[in-house]
Amino acid sequence: MARFFQPKKKTQLNTKHQSVQVEKLDHHGAGIAYQNKKPVFIEGALPGEQVLIQLVESKSKFARANLIKIQKPSEQRIEPFCPHYNECGGCNMQHLDIENQREYKQQTLSQLMRKFAGQTAELDAPMTGEERGYRRRARISLHVDKKSKQLQFGFRKKQSKEIVNVTHCPVLAPELEQLMQPLYELLKGFAHQDGLGHVELVKADNTRIIVLRHSKALKNDDHKALVEFAQSNQASLYLMPKSEQLDLVEGEQGHYLEAGVTIPFEPNNFIQVNQQVNASMVKQAMEWLKLEENDRVLDLFCGLGNFSLPIAKQVQSVVGVEGVDAMVDKATANAKLNNLSNAQFYQANLEDDISGQLWASEKFDKVLLDPARAGASGIVEQLSGLGTVRIVYVSCNPATLARDSQSLLSQGFKLQKLGMLDMFPHTSHLESMALFVKD
Repeated sequence: MARFFQPKKKTQLNTKHQSVQVEKLDHHGAGIAYQNKKPVFIEGALPGEQVLIQLVESKSKFARANLIKIQKPSEQRIEPFCPHYNECGGCNMQHLDIENQREYKQQTLSQLMRKFAGQTAELDAPMTGEERGYRRRARISLHVDKKSKQLQFGFRKKQSKEIVNVTHCPVLAPELEQLMQPLYELLKGFAHQDGLGHVELVKADNTRIIVLRHSKALKNDDHKALVEFAQSNQASLYLMPKSEQLDLVEGEQGHYLEAGVTIPFEPNNFIQVNQQVNASMVKQAMEWLKLEENDRVLDLFCGLGNFSLPIAKQVQSVVGVEGVDAMVDKATANAKLNNLSNAQFYQANLEDDISGQLWASEKFDKVLLDPARAGASGIVEQLSGLGTVRIVYVSCNPATLARDSQSLLSQGFKLQKLGMLDMFPHTSHLESMALFVKD
């Protein structure tokens, strides 16, 4: 007898409004309530609140819901200071006061380290800076609305590709925020607006940078107007006609100063968004490493030399390793600019076996790692062979830090210090720094 496949009927989502009690926050800042022991994640809800929700997704092990109404607010809830907060996807924690935001991030870091690395180190005081006006770079989306035919200028909506029109952003550095409204007014008059992709604004120590991504050639009048705008605002202007092409057409290259060194950069290079916290982070990393004159230091995922160059001023030698050739060239040039002959930079894929690398045949007293969100699983497994006694790991993802910590602990290192860096106030994103020491 033939058997026919009968797919399971999909359970219809219950979209009726429901009242639930929020128990806690998840690691991304969303409130968690429980229905029949299944967690329901609710963006914008706080622990202790009674809220009205509408389910938007229901899986076997979890559900997600939109927050419809706060029936009983938490004492920790505050009024967001940005008028775009409920729509804009840039910030997700403005409804919680800043001190409680930082306490939440401390708890998140502790919980993840305890869960995945089995470590319960006492946290250092959180590293903080200004809570507003802290961002020294932002990417502004540009799009012509099909219905209104008007140019949209702003940031992506929460969980959407649509754009919220924003010409004032209170977490953006004031020097950049001042450019938003007049720049929008200028671009609204451009021909070929459908060829405008985005604007990037970056604050350097010596200039303000404007980058315009455009897929269609600019009209001569529009090009001239843009150059004049940059001149009148003492800004540097870059045009990006292709994703891999960046042309400086007005002004000078940007740079920033860090711990006594000058670090030039192009606007498509990675630099930390929060300059105040970055300065504190570099200083603390150097203190935790306990740098000495005769030290040989290895800086992995070194980028432009944000850590390498300040460290080089205090030790015998520094080797920086980065995966991208262009960044290695820039870091080398930056060392030369600062007259640091004791800093050398190399290209390597740090997920691969490094035993064949010339620099890896040497020994290093101290190691610093500052990887991307994916962490450093490939290289951490090979660190014990380098002879190092102190490792500082700077992380933008506590989950991968916790994972990589397991490897370091198995190699005989001990977690001696751990701290949260509030690089992005009013978001759930947290940076952290950990010190591992081998006796």
